[in-house]
Amino acid sequence: MSATAVDGRQMSDTHEGFGIVSRTFHWGMALLFVWQFTSAILHVFAEDTPVAAFFWGTHYSVGFTLFVLVLLRGLWGLANVNNRPPHAGARFERLAATAGQVVLYALMVVIPALMIYRAVASGRGFRVYGLQLVPPSETPAPGSEFAVYSNAHVLLAWTFLAFIAIHAALALYHAFGRRDATLDRMTKGYSERPLNPADAPRY
Repeated sequence: MSATAVDGRQMSDTHEGFGIVSRTFHWGMALLFVWQFTSAILHVFAEDTPVAAFFWGTHYSVGFTLFVLVLLRGLWGLANVNNRPPHAGARFERLAATAGQVVLYALMVVIPALMIYRAVASGRGFRVYGLQLVPPSETPAPGSEFAVYSNAHVLLAWTFLAFIAIHAALALYHAFGRRDATLDRMTKGYSERPLNPADAPRY
């Protein structure tokens, strides 16, 4: 393992771990998702409170930001696809991890896309960070069509939250149950632990 891989300061991904750019995307977006789901949960359970109104006022802008970031993250991932660290575990576990990542990425693209279409279809246009990106329309879509996209956005968002919870639980399991390199590679960019859980020390 090279010195740049060991100190975790490489920009690009390596087979030993994720580079600074991938780690910044991952943890930066994680914080934004915490903010986004906080706004959604408060909107459902504390709608008439000032704190819910504050968070909900940022929901569209943060969602659009996440949409842009996931597209950039996807392009960066494709640029590093041959250098990224492999998944740990048996073949089935590696396939399941890959499938899980595909689902997460798909939801991160589809959910905000539905939000944008829903706003445009409603006739009010799309406005984020004080900028009117899509002007209001005098001919909104029929209410039934709007309801379909609105319900899909909500349903997929809660499905995505469930996948995030599973993703986090599995990362903690790799770190503290199997004691392998999985979580280290996304926090430090390298790991002195073995990738194969069969080779990991047991305490």
